[in-house]
Amino acid sequence: MDTATPSPTPATPAAPATEAAPTSPVRLTEAAVKQVKEVIKAQGFENYFFSIRVVPAGCSGLGYDLNLVKETKPNDLTWEQEGVRIATDALSSQYLLGTTVDYVSTVTGAGFKFENPNAKSSCGCGTSFTT
Repeated sequence: MDTATPSPTPATPAAPATEAAPTSPVRLTEAAVKQVKEVIKAQGFENYFFSIRVVPAGCSGLGYDLNLVKETKPNDLTWEQEGVRIATDALSSQYLLGTTVDYVSTVTGAGFKFENPNAKSSCGCGTSFTT
């Protein structure tokens, strides 16, 4: 059951806006929500935002930048999903629209996995993409 309550809104560092919008650009899976909550608790970062941004990176041109941030930037889009506050910027949201973020753990490692319908191709190592 997806309990996301999407409401991307422009925010200011001091006081994020709370007006609802029809969709959020990114959805976290249950495993991703659990992992973000665990990291927030372990690091003592309660009330921080899980920031997801698209940045120039890698051999394919674009990559994902994930951080926990105390305050959002002016004009960031913010929303909450299952108790995780999420933020991105307007430009990134165009690249992220419809993306699902999962957290996977295998014998060889663990990390966030992006299923981005906007990515036309990715590099061999899987760390960057093109649109």
